[in-house]
Amino acid sequence: MNKKEEHFTLGENASLSDLLTKMAWVHGEAFRKDVYEPGLKDVKTGFCITVNGVLMGQLGGVDTKLDDGDKVILMSLMSGG
Repeated sequence: MNKKEEHFTLGENASLSDLLTKMAWVHGEAFRKDVYEPGLKDVKTGFCITVNGVLMGQLGGVDTKLDDGDKVILMSLMSGG
């Protein structure tokens, strides 16, 4: 799951949830445990997602519609001291 970039093909009218569900299927249990469980309405604590540079919370959350060529970035929020 430590890839810099991946490309996915989704159907028409696909949402961010559709992409995350596909990623959960591709990456398996580790992705579901750490990032997203299909059917939930948000990513898990410690992750944020942007679509074309805008936080998903400022859009439609996981219901955000995606268009061909959209750039989706998953980021782990790390803190420490």
